[in-house]
Formats: sequence, C-alpha cells, structure tokens
Amino acid sequence: MMQSQPALESAAVDQADTIRLSQPRDFSWLQGNARLIDQTELLLGAHLAHAGLIMFWAGSFTLLEVSHYIADVPIAEQGLLLLPRLANLGWGMENTDVWIAIAVLHLASSAVLAAGGLFHVFNQRSTQYAVGNDIIMAKNKGLWSNPETLGFILGQHLIFLGFAALLFVFKAIRFGGIYDPVLGTVHLVDNVTTNPVIIFGYLFGFTRHGWDPMGMAAVDNLSDVVGGHLWISAMCILGGIWHTLRAPFGWFKQRFIYDGHVILSYSLAGVGLMALISIFFVFNETVYPTEIFGDNRLETAVLQGLLGIIFLGGHVWHNLLGQKNSGRLSDLSYYEASMAGFAMLIVVAFSIGLNSFV
Repeated sequence: MMQSQPALESAAVDQADTIRLSQPRDFSWLQGNARLIDQTELLLGAHLAHAGLIMFWAGSFTLLEVSHYIADVPIAEQGLLLLPRLANLGWGMENTDVWIAIAVLHLASSAVLAAGGLFHVFNQRSTQYAVGNDIIMAKNKGLWSNPETLGFILGQHLIFLGFAALLFVFKAIRFGGIYDPVLGTVHLVDNVTTNPVIIFGYLFGFTRHGWDPMGMAAVDNLSDVVGGHLWISAMCILGGIWHTLRAPFGWFKQRFIYDGHVILSYSLAGVGLMALISIFFVFNETVYPTEIFGDNRLETAVLQGLLGIIFLGGHVWHNLLGQKNSGRLSDLSYYEASMAGFAMLIVVAFSIGLNSFV
C-alpha cells in the first residue's frame, strides 16, 4: 500500500533529523579569533577591527554623554562613564566643545582602523615584513614558531605602550595639566617624582607615610602618579628597543612553547592581572576623585573583578590548550589542570576583592 505524500515528507524530515543529530557538533565558533591563528592576514584584520570597534564605542558614547550632560548638575551625580575621565585629565570642564572634538577624533580613528583591517584581510602579502636580514611571511604557523619574529612584535608593542604612558606625562607637565583633588583645580604638575626608591617602593608597599598593604594603590599625590608613569614609559621603551633588536636568549628559546594559544594566554594574563590590580585603584581618591567619580565604587570594583576572572580564565584555558597541542599534556591532565586552574583563579580573585572591600 502506497504511503501518502505528507507521510513521505514526514519520514524524510525524521531521517534528516536523525542524520543531523548523529553527526558531531561543530563548536569551532566558540574559539573566537583563536581559529585564525594560522591565518595571519585574517588574524591581523580581526585585531584591527576590534581596535576600531573600541574606538567607535568610545567616540559614539562620548557624544551620547555630551548630549545628556547638564552643566548645572555635579558631574559625579549624572551617571556618566567617559566624561568623568576626560574631566579628570583636565579636558572639557570649561569648554565642552573639547569633548566633542575628542569624540570625533575617536570616530575618525575607528574608520582608519577598520580600513586597515580590511586591507590586511584582502591583501595576502600584507604580513610580509623584514626582521634583521630575513624576509618573513608570517603565515602557516611561521609567525608563532620564529623567536626573532615574536621578539620583534613584542618590542613594537612595548614601544607603543611606553609612548602612551609618556603622552600622559606630557599632558600632566606641559599640556594643560590634570585635575588635582587636593587643590580642586586643574594645573600643571611641576614637581614630578623621579626618585626610583620612592617609585619602586610602592611595589613593596612602602609609601611616603610608611608601609601600606595597598601598595601602588596607596599613592596619594600627583607627583608620584606622574613619576610612576614616567618610569613605566622609560622601561617599556627601552625594553621594546631591546626586544626589537635582540633575539630571545637561548635558554628561553628552549623552554618557551611556540604555539599561538600559549602566546594568546600571555596577553590574556596581562589584561586579567591589570583588571584585578585596578580593583585596588578604584578606591583611590587621588586617581578617582570623589567630586568627579562619586563615592559609590563597589559596582565598578565588582565589574573589574569579574573581567579579571574572565581574562585569567581564558589565560588558563589557552595556555593549557597550547601545552596539549605541543604534547606536554595528555587529555586527562589537560582537563584536570584546567579545573584546578579555574578553582585557583576564583580563590585568588575572591581574596583580592574581599581585601579591597574590607
């Protein structure tokens, strides 16, 4: 007896569903940019696209906040996110047109970054560059397996970070100054602390007023804040020049894991560590004056803590995945170490956050 047409169609759908469910699920989309590790042009394009999105967000939200800004209401009471930081840097309190100019500059920069991202995506030779006497095409895992190339890239990043810190120093001492919560005014910082004993003493908790467990976050004057940025700038620039010109030492080459996941894990570790350190600074009224940022810091601290946990969790995941790919971890050891790492991250983050709140 022949089956009806609807019955045949239903049987075909059931058979297709059975085949689809029996096939392994593809979760590669969860890897994010990690799936572009061996496609350098696309990875660099995505890197620039992310930077462009950040720039676009900063510019567009600055314009949004300017449109809602009320001059007669204290800035700390308006629920703003970006304008208080600009005001802390000495911009816009007397002339809000400066805020608009900064927003437009960010929007224009986002377009440039987007264009650069598209250029590298569609230009197959865009990642060819010279390192020493060799021309290196950073593709097909060549980027991650070449120590000289990685040292060169690290050096360039450090130099840019150093110049960024130096720009803050110049803003404070030459170009308009920054807001001083002690005096309640924007002025030039003309007595920058350069004494390394004072600056590096903060790393061990030694402040001008004795030992303080808050360490760097215990700084209570702009002279030390600007001086610290000056030292950071010098170290980053000198370290960048060193890594640009010199290949890693032999002992480091032997111990380093040349895998894209491991290198990504180091970046995530740095960002996560900065997020957790920033929890302490959130409660510093020299860096975050109450009259500009308000006195409710708990939400910001919790957010920074959560971001730190997420980034450090990504560090653990990608680092162990890279070790697994290199044959240093078995599947069982990989998952055991992952769980142990995440548990330790939660304990550390909770301890840091609890100490900050107390």
